[in-house]
Amino acid sequence: MKQVCVLGLGYIGLPTAAMLALHGFQVTGVDVDASVLQAIRQRRFRGQEPGLAALVGQALESGRLQLAGEPRPADAFVIAVPTPCTRPPQAHRSSAAPARADLSYVIAAAESLVPRLQPGSLVVLESTVPPRTTVDVLTPILARSGLAIGGSRGGVMVAHCPERVLPGNILHELVHDDRIIGGIDRPSAERARELYAPFAEGAVFLTDATTAEMVKLMENTYRDVNIALANEFALVAERIGIDIWEAIELANHHPRVRVLKPGPGVGGHCIAIDPWFIAQMAPDATPLIQTARRVNDSMPGHVVRLVKRAVAGIDKPVVACLGLAYKADVDDVRESPALEVVRRLQAEGIDVRAFDPHAGRVPGLEDAHCESLAEAIRGADCAVLLTDHRELSSLQPEQLAAMRHLLVIDTRNALRGAAWQQLGERRIAVGAGQHRLRGEYAVSGDVDL
Repeated sequence: MKQVCVLGLGYIGLPTAAMLALHGFQVTGVDVDASVLQAIRQRRFRGQEPGLAALVGQALESGRLQLAGEPRPADAFVIAVPTPCTRPPQAHRSSAAPARADLSYVIAAAESLVPRLQPGSLVVLESTVPPRTTVDVLTPILARSGLAIGGSRGGVMVAHCPERVLPGNILHELVHDDRIIGGIDRPSAERARELYAPFAEGAVFLTDATTAEMVKLMENTYRDVNIALANEFALVAERIGIDIWEAIELANHHPRVRVLKPGPGVGGHCIAIDPWFIAQMAPDATPLIQTARRVNDSMPGHVVRLVKRAVAGIDKPVVACLGLAYKADVDDVRESPALEVVRRLQAEGIDVRAFDPHAGRVPGLEDAHCESLAEAIRGADCAVLLTDHRELSSLQPEQLAAMRHLLVIDTRNALRGAAWQQLGERRIAVGAGQHRLRGEYAVSGDVDL
C-alpha cells in the first residue's frame, strides 16, 4: 500500500491522515466541508490538541498529505466521519425513547468510494457504529461497485478498526494504544493491520468486524454505567446527609472496588452516545444500559435544582457557570452537560454568565459568553464549577471576592482545602449532604449508636 485516502478530517481523521503521511504513505485527506479544508490549509485547527498543529503542518509541508473535497484513487480508504445520534441526549432528557445512530455520513462516504474501488482495495471504517454496520450497511454499498467483497475472494477488503483515543492525548494514544481490527474475513483484517503497522506500537488484536464494533461500544458503555452508579450514590448521599466523596474514597480501599466519580453528567462524543448504539440493536435486552444513560442525562437537571435552591430569595440572581467543556483541560464541548446546565438556567429566566478558559465562545451561548473569569463573577450571586480545568480547580475563595453573594456549587468536588471548607453551607458539592456538620458527625432521628 502506498496511497491512502482518509475521509473526514475531524478529531480522528486529521491526526490519522497526518500520522500516515509521516510514516511513508501518500495521503489524501478528504472533507466535504470546504471551510474545514481552508482552515487546515491556513494552519488553523479545530481544538487544542497538543502537538496536532505541528504534526499536520509537517505532513503538509512534506507534500505527502494533500487535501481534497472528494475521494481520489487509492490503495486504502479510511472512513472517519461522524456518527451522531438522531436524538441527542440533551434534547429530550425526559423522553423514554432511546437515541439511534445517524449513519448518513458513513453511508455518504461509502457511496463516494464505489466508483473508485479496485480489486484488492482496502476500506477501513474507523467511525464508531452500532454492531453489524460494517457487514450489513457498509459492505452492501461497496458491493455496488460490481467487485467481489472480501480478501479471500480477491475483491475489496473491508475492516472495522475503531478509534479508542482520548481527547487531550490523541497523538500519544494513536501510537501507543492497543488496537482492535475486525475484518469481514481474515485477509481483510491482516491487510488492515499492515496499514497501521508503520506507526502503531501497541498490541494489535485481530477479530471479526462485528466483534470489533461491539468492543468499542462496550468500553464506553462500561464507563457510562459505572458513572451512573456513582451519580446515584451521590443523590442518595445528599438525601441521607453524608459526603459521597469521602465515602467513595473509603470504598475504593477495598481491593476489588473502584467507584468512579459523580458529577454534572456525562459528555463527549463517545461515552454519552455509544451506549445508545448497543441499546438500539436490542432494546428489550438493555434495561441497565438505557437506565444508566438516563441517570447520567438527568444530572444537569439536578445541578439546576441545586442552583435554584441556593439562590432562592435573591432578587434577579446572576449565576456564573465556570467551565463548558465536557472534561478538564480540553476545549471539546460535544455533548457537554455544562451546556445543558446553562441552557436550563436560562430557560428558568436566570441571568447566566459563562466562562471557559479553553472552549471560549460556544455557538448558541453567545449571550452568556464572558471573556474572563473576572467578567463572569463580577456581581454574580452564585458560581457553579462545571468543568475542573486546572485554571478553575485551583481557584481560592478570595478570587471570587467580586461576587455579590459568595455561593459556590462545585459539581466536580474540585474546590477543596481549608479555605473552601470555611465557606460552610455556602459551598455546595454534588453528593455532599448539607446537614452533616464539619468536623463532627450529625445524627438525626431515632438512631441507636
